[in-house]
Amino acid sequence: MAAEGRAVVVRRAARYVAEDIWDTPNDGNRYEVIDGDLYMTPPPVVAHQWPSGQLHISIGGYLRVHPIGVILAAPIGLTLDGLNGLQPDLVYVSNERRHIIGDRGIVGTPDLVVEILSPSTQARDRGIKWRRYAAAGVVHYWIVAPLTLTLEEYVLVDGGYELRGTHGAGAVFRPALFPGLEIPIDALWS
Repeated sequence: MAAEGRAVVVRRAARYVAEDIWDTPNDGNRYEVIDGDLYMTPPPVVAHQWPSGQLHISIGGYLRVHPIGVILAAPIGLTLDGLNGLQPDLVYVSNERRHIIGDRGIVGTPDLVVEILSPSTQARDRGIKWRRYAAAGVVHYWIVAPLTLTLEEYVLVDGGYELRGTHGAGAVFRPALFPGLEIPIDALWS
């Protein structure tokens, strides 16, 4: 049994496949398959869920006025390829790519992935998941850090992520992906 708040990696002789995320227990934990290994993370805490909800509301409101795509919140399955089935915190899919949204989840590369750091997932979100998203061609990757009260905006350039900006206290984030949208960073935490 995992200690409270700690992620667990389950390894076995036979590799897991991305489709295995659909067969995980309905126990409140989040399961991901990354490079054939199964990862289990306990349910997120409030400090993680609050910015997720605020971003979902901000982007969702924008998309109601500018119907250019859809924003989906966790838990949502994202299958990038045969060995990578992930559950990002937020996923945006433009109308041009909407065909990748199926009945069970998303199969293919979304336009934007947002990960909100937790102590148990920070290394994975900035490490192996970062590399998988880049390899799959996810153009926009945002990392939200509740401990530092920041949002980092990355854009895929030549197969790797380039930092476009770190937005902290008092800042207003204006993502190029959503022209005209303004997200006050302080509102993510209150």
